Amino acid sequence: MDFELTKSQKEIQKAAREFAKGEFDKERALEMDKKHQFPTKIWKKACGLGFVGVHFPEAYSGQDLGVLENIIIADEFCARDSSIGSAVILSAFASECVLRFGSEELKQRFLPPVAEGQIISGGAFTEPDRGPDISSLDTTAVRDGNEWVINGTKTFITNGGLAGFYCVICQTAAGCQPSYRGISLILVEADRDGVAVTDVGEKLGIHMVATAELNFKNVRVPASNLIGEEGKGFYQVLEFFDESRILVAAQALGTAQGAYNRALAYVKEREQFGRKIAQFQVTRHKLADMATKIELARLITYKAAWNFDQGRIDPKLTAMAKMYAARTAVEVADEAIQLLGGYGYMAEYEVERFYRDAKVTEIYEGTRESQKNTIAGAILGNLR
Repeated sequence: MDFELTKSQKEIQKAAREFAKGEFDKERALEMDKKHQFPTKIWKKACGLGFVGVHFPEAYSGQDLGVLENIIIADEFCARDSSIGSAVILSAFASECVLRFGSEELKQRFLPPVAEGQIISGGAFTEPDRGPDISSLDTTAVRDGNEWVINGTKTFITNGGLAGFYCVICQTAAGCQPSYRGISLILVEADRDGVAVTDVGEKLGIHMVATAELNFKNVRVPASNLIGEEGKGFYQVLEFFDESRILVAAQALGTAQGAYNRALAYVKEREQFGRKIAQFQVTRHKLADMATKIELARLITYKAAWNFDQGRIDPKLTAMAKMYAARTAVEVADEAIQLLGGYGYMAEYEVERFYRDAKVTEIYEGTRESQKNTIAGAILGNLR
């Protein structure tokens, strides 16, 4: 068993770190966070250097690398700045649905623009009042000749209003038992007639990432916009979640690392009672706990990514990685604020923003309770 990154992966890691160091300006980040602005220029530069869609084949403007390389970049970006990093890495959100299941036509039309920084993608899965349950939907798609006619509402949609297209799960067959056998995945371009976007309002963190409600009213799309097979959408989205949860775990991991880095730098400089704060045992123990949690989170997150690249789908492992890395992000950011004291509560010192950005990783792509259900289900199997 080899825990060492390859030479190529180390080069990608170094390149991502250097890019983030040069482009993720602190003052600009504070301003964009306050104004809820997407970092468009930085995103386009990242795409131009191949950091977005690195796991796409070269035929679709990617680098033909794996999920592991993708999360290495996410880890480095979010460690440098949790807000800018999250916005950039999530700019390709749900494009994997097209990559893994879409027709060659859909791949050729939509994946290169994502990788090249021409378009942002989104996934429309969650519905009002249904929480994480996607096994039964109110959003419907009815076949009308060579078109699908879509009606319904999706909420808490990442990149809502910014995305050029959405991968939307819809009920395409009524009366199926169980109902998830009648669910399909359909690509909907954002500029289609009948697509309406409403911002969900002020939120705790990730201010640079748009979050919106989407309403579809008699939206017509070509039948060829069906992603994969009709009636297989539920299974496709579950498989996508096994990949996307690893990315969220990496987002959380990087956020934890960034909060830790700032706290470590502060305690090594700050003096109290004639001594560096870092010399007090209570501080040293906090740092030890934080570093240990981060190391464990990195091990399970990288293992989940490596495992996916081996062609193995393991919901238990990806749920563990997402749950543990997200909890680590929240706990480490919380301790970072404690170590900085009053300064930790101030925007200028950044850790309060890292804390705000950390919390969402325990919520989207399935709450930590949902992850526990997945883990427990894999452990216990079918009980009779």
